[in-house]
Amino acid sequence: MKCFVDISLSLDGFTAGDVINVEQPLGYRGELLHEWFFSGKTPEAIRMQEYVVNRTGAVIAGNGTYAPAIPVAWNKQSPFKVPCIVLCHQQPAFTVSGFLYETGGIKAALERAVDIAGDKDVWIMGGANVIQQFIAAGWVDELHLHVVPVLLGKGRRLLEHIDPSAFGFRLVEKAFASEVVHLRYFKVVDHDEPD
Repeated sequence: MKCFVDISLSLDGFTAGDVINVEQPLGYRGELLHEWFFSGKTPEAIRMQEYVVNRTGAVIAGNGTYAPAIPVAWNKQSPFKVPCIVLCHQQPAFTVSGFLYETGGIKAALERAVDIAGDKDVWIMGGANVIQQFIAAGWVDELHLHVVPVLLGKGRRLLEHIDPSAFGFRLVEKAFASEVVHLRYFKVVDHDEPD
């Protein structure tokens, strides 16, 4: 089982724009980060989507991603084919089938996700704060970053609170498309650890 991140971000490092709400769940101009994926469905976008879907046994998302997206963008239903654990401080008043709500923190969420995923992997979907917590804990095995050539200026930065000395990933794959650069990183394993 691996724990991976797959997320789009702007050239200036934002995974969502400023002023996130139900009308704009990705924040101001945040939808630009996903145009590469939804407009035209290029062979590369289809390949990446299939890769994520086929390997994922459970998803983890933060309430900051869930709450603004569920009413309109996700049309009050799960967009995932597998269960999604939502990290939240308290059980939301409005719950949706396909989502499980975890108030015990990232460790409890990961334990639930691993249990559910079985022999498949766990996708840490976001938002940025949730991903930062998982990276800081050392629980992310792979980072898949889709860098889009736009500047958001404000919003949620992916790596804002990460200690550079603790960021141990190496680039293993890159692919270029007209609207996005795809980067895949693997966690660097300490050479003293047994295989």
